[in-house]
This record gives sequence, structure tokens and C-alpha cells, in this order.
Amino acid sequence: QVELVESGGGSVQAGESLRLSCAASEELYREYCMAWFRQGPGNEREWVAFISDVHTTTYADSVKGRFTISKANAAAPLYLEMSLLKTEDTAMYYCAAGPRRFRNGAWQTCTGANSEYDTWGRGTQVTVSS
Repeated sequence: QVELVESGGGSVQAGESLRLSCAASEELYREYCMAWFRQGPGNEREWVAFISDVHTTTYADSVKGRFTISKANAAAPLYLEMSLLKTEDTAMYYCAAGPRRFRNGAWQTCTGANSEYDTWGRGTQVTVSS
């Protein structure tokens, strides 16, 4: 069973930065989608950012320009660099992985849909105070 393990969470002041990491116990997929999701108090889980094996990245509007997702290659850890943190960024952050789909003769782009990801970490808490 492949495991994803997140780290790097913590308690910071608004305006500060954190870097989250997600390590896999083994290489998951050659063609992959990997993502960061978060779930704040009283909220549903939402996607934050995702990246594909061809390094295409997409960000939720709420974090665009402040967060950067990266992954050097299939075996490398997944990162989320978070800057200019806001109190509303307080949440449990999860990394997730899934195979990039091949449909109708073409590789599909990644999305933020939960159903696209079949391997999940247990999360790392980020708390931002004012």
C-alpha cells in the first residue's frame, strides 16, 4: 500500500510563509496528477493546487499568486510553498495523487475533483493567526 506523508505544517502569523512537503513511500504513477487539498474548520474539503507529470499547474483563485506547487519528477516529493498567509488559510492540508487519465485518444488534464485522486495523505495542520 503506497503511503503519502505530509509535513511542514505549523502555526504562523499572518503574512508569514510555510513550505509543505509530501513524500510518497514509492513512485506512484509515471503519468500523474498530484494535488494539495485543504479543509478548514466547518468547511468542506477544497482543492488548493494541482500539478501534472508535464508540470502543468493550476491554482484556486484564493491562493493564486501566493502559493506555488512543485514536484521535480515522479520520484521527488510534492511541495507547496505558501507565502503571505492569511487567517483564512487555516486548515488541515492534504496531498493526494492519482493517475492522469487517457481518454478518447488523448491524455487528460488534471482537475481538482476528489474522485480523480486515489491516494491520500493524513494531512498536516496549518494555523495562521492575526
